Amino acid sequence: MNTIKGKGQPFEESLTRQIIDLALSEDKAWDDVTTDSLLDYDANVTAGVAAKQDGIISGTGIFTAVFQTIDPQVTVKILKNDGSPVKKGDLVLEVAGMESSILKAERTALNFLQRLSGIATLTHQYAEKLKPFQVTLLDTRKTTPGMRYLEKKAVKDGGGANHRMNLEDMAMVKDNHIAMAGCITNAVKKVREKFPDKKIEVEVKNLIELEEALSLTPAVDMIMLDNFNPAILEEAVAINNRRVKLEVSGNVNLENIREKAIAGIDFISVGALTHSFKSLDLSLDIFPIEKNKR
Repeated sequence: MNTIKGKGQPFEESLTRQIIDLALSEDKAWDDVTTDSLLDYDANVTAGVAAKQDGIISGTGIFTAVFQTIDPQVTVKILKNDGSPVKKGDLVLEVAGMESSILKAERTALNFLQRLSGIATLTHQYAEKLKPFQVTLLDTRKTTPGMRYLEKKAVKDGGGANHRMNLEDMAMVKDNHIAMAGCITNAVKKVREKFPDKKIEVEVKNLIELEEALSLTPAVDMIMLDNFNPAILEEAVAINNRRVKLEVSGNVNLENIREKAIAGIDFISVGALTHSFKSLDLSLDIFPIEKNKR
């Protein structure tokens, strides 16, 4: 249930390149009127990125790529790898190169690093809640448009796991698909006919739909229990009796996730990981140097 199979890596890299180019174009990074006015003072410098709060780092790769898009001569030394915890005051990266290049890329590179580290940090908080349980924390497709692969990597850096990457990855028969086909049975039958090799997950909203999904032969790969309260979850687990992998979804937060992690539940998916995070506070500062300025 993870990833970008086979053709995925070049596709992921292509999307990453596009979003870097878009972000730098949006910022008109090559037309920086402030920095371009000060080129008489330009020199080789070193800058440091420091954590201003505790968290988990993610996004060092795209951070580096942003600088090298502006200027291939800029080098980035990674002091805290993706997935590493940081404390307030820790130095995360060092950037060396022309001061003008660093200033032009700084904001865009930090935007990526702060947001992705925010996702990793929030994911870590959820993953810690689930440590005592035999339940896997999953993300969703509720990601920032264009940043799906980056944000899902950030989830993994924070200790979570990836659900399907995209609509092609596997079949997920949700409520609107069921309404479209008339019932769960019809929908699953059509998916099997069209894509016999794809895994299938079915979303159910009550125990009646659960019974229908469990009656299918061959069995579906997973059933999502959508917005089930803890009492109904217990009933659902008993009815399933370990026949199919079960995922809990819907209105999961840090306060209630443990009450949903009952024995017999295999996965809990949390949309908040990628839509309700807070960027990690990081800052870039150029180290003081003596420069011979004209």
